Amino acid sequence: MIQIEDKILSLDLFEKHFCCDLPKCVGICCVYGESGAPLDDNEVDILAQIYPRVKPYLKPEGIAAIEEQGTSVIDSDNDNVTPLINGNECAYSINENGITFCAIEKAHREGVVDFPKPISCHLYPIRTKRFNDVIALNYHKWDVCKPARELGHSLQLPVYKFLKTPLIRAFGEEFYKHIEDVAEILENEGKEG
Repeated sequence: MIQIEDKILSLDLFEKHFCCDLPKCVGICCVYGESGAPLDDNEVDILAQIYPRVKPYLKPEGIAAIEEQGTSVIDSDNDNVTPLINGNECAYSINENGITFCAIEKAHREGVVDFPKPISCHLYPIRTKRFNDVIALNYHKWDVCKPARELGHSLQLPVYKFLKTPLIRAFGEEFYKHIEDVAEILENEGKEG
């Protein structure tokens, strides 16, 4: 484990490789899971605010789920999450050309909303957990992401590099610079050892 500021990072973020391979996984992460995407408290409000602008991007089943359950729900662990369609896929998921992805992200790319998507989705395969005054950043290995691990390995792309944009979004450029510094130290230690 490495501590940077008030964050504790798993060494897996430096040692494991990852790069989403949508043609192979077809966005299955938006479909499978025990509950919706985890949401920060401020994201609950954001989803409620942007829903009218995202709604035109959603499929009818997603609209029905959101209008029945709300723009966010509380799951069995008492966490805020996105609602699901029939207990399966995220209500904000859409399908194009056989690939499932986020309607919020599409609306963001088209300039309709300034919110890219929930930070938990953007940071995946990193999962964060707060412990008092410390935030743990851990690598989450999910079977459905095997193609991402294989592509990341072939590209020799560490998790932290793949997630540069969301890490900066979540914690700032200075934090990411510290991550790069740590990676360089670890790389040099590996060469010496």
